[in-house]
Amino acid sequence: MPVVVQRRAAVARVANVPTSATIKRRVAAMLSALGMPSAEVSILLTDDREIRALNRDYRGVDRATDVLSFAMREGEGARFAGDVLGDLVISMQTCARQARDAKRPLLDESTMLLAHGLLHLLGWDHDTAAKDRAMRAETDRLCVAAGAPPLFSLGGVDDAGRSRPAKKPASRPSGVRTTGRTRASNARASSPKRRARSAR
Repeated sequence: MPVVVQRRAAVARVANVPTSATIKRRVAAMLSALGMPSAEVSILLTDDREIRALNRDYRGVDRATDVLSFAMREGEGARFAGDVLGDLVISMQTCARQARDAKRPLLDESTMLLAHGLLHLLGWDHDTAAKDRAMRAETDRLCVAAGAPPLFSLGGVDDAGRSRPAKKPASRPSGVRTTGRTRASNARASSPKRRARSAR
């Protein structure tokens, strides 16, 4: 199965978290838009406590973040990855806070984080202004392919990558939905040879 979603029990405390089926459909649509329909991705939905520990252990940053990406196509053993892109870890607590602060649906925010994390799995980064612009445009393209609005082009994310209230478009692109209702590999996520990337 190309997309696997796992939920930690703590996620149940967050209201309106998209279903695993919705997440799978959206990520599958993004993979198709990338021309990689058979690629494999595992997704872990968790809380701030767990993502903070992962962020500290893998990036040396002792704070919660919204999404971490653990790419299989980097480092030792990358040549053995095949269709496996890697693992995404999303803090649904941070995602919900960002969505609430930006006054947008949690599904749109989580779709943007999935697209952003997926691009990190493919080697994209935003460490220069030019790379950041390209990554934002590609994130928007993947969001639209998955049925979400393009948050970057609508001004929904600031220059530091933080969510902010989106500007209202004159009209939504046809086919864009705004509402909707897991095996992430613990072995892969615990590998010390893999580098984690974050949206921040």
